[in-house]
Amino acid sequence: MTSIAVTITTAIPMLMTTSKPARPRRRAAGSADTPGDDTAPSPGGRSGMQDDEAAALYRLMTWLSPSFPVGAFSYSSGIEWAVEAGDIVDAASLRDWLVSMLADGPGFCDGVLLAHTHRAASSLDAAGLRDIAELAAAFVPSRERCLETSAQGRAFIEIARAAWNCGGLDRLISQCDGAIVYPVAVGLVSAAHAIALPSTLHAFLHALASNWISAGARLVPLGQTDSQRVLALLEPVVVATGKRALRASLDDLGSATFRADLASMRHETQYTRLFRS
Repeated sequence: MTSIAVTITTAIPMLMTTSKPARPRRRAAGSADTPGDDTAPSPGGRSGMQDDEAAALYRLMTWLSPSFPVGAFSYSSGIEWAVEAGDIVDAASLRDWLVSMLADGPGFCDGVLLAHTHRAASSLDAAGLRDIAELAAAFVPSRERCLETSAQGRAFIEIARAAWNCGGLDRLISQCDGAIVYPVAVGLVSAAHAIALPSTLHAFLHALASNWISAGARLVPLGQTDSQRVLALLEPVVVATGKRALRASLDDLGSATFRADLASMRHETQYTRLFRS
């Protein structure tokens, strides 16, 4: 028997490319766009941020970053005592604790004070600014929290003046008698730099939540993934708290987080401590 081998050849068309540059598209007469113009609008709308928007975002990301040296890492806002007392034992209980602190405690109150500071500073209301700064310092519920917010506020102001000074900032600072607490400091500096209040407030509350989670992660302890899950779950709380703070008057100030306030007080006499509050 003779075997016959059959070879089947399949032709596959190939796309040939060259290095020849594509011809520029013809533009309508009078168009200001030129070939290769990166500022040309994209099909989806605006091509990017304006210079002032980019500068504002850059500054907020810097000022409210964990690496900005205000010493936020050394304060726990009473979370250290809550862990020792067994109120916070895992990611779920940390989230529940922080939801209350954001929505019904220092998160909301600090947001209201920041918003009113920003508005008073933007409108050059010296008397209003002085009253808000005084109220903010008096509103702190415990000695430990007073140490925390006044030290961070002082550091924020000093570093902003040294590295990001701008016209009018010194005048605004001089109109505040006594201690400038952290939310007032952020409101002052952001207003002096003409950064929009909603963006400033949202970034501030995000930084607040991040610092609290960082303290909880070291104390419980939690892994990095669990910490990020908690931060993700707090996103709607941060957004809602920011909206409420923007609408609130100073008469709306008030806290219902009594356990957290007690935690910051009892932390002062805690036998072993990693944090300053």
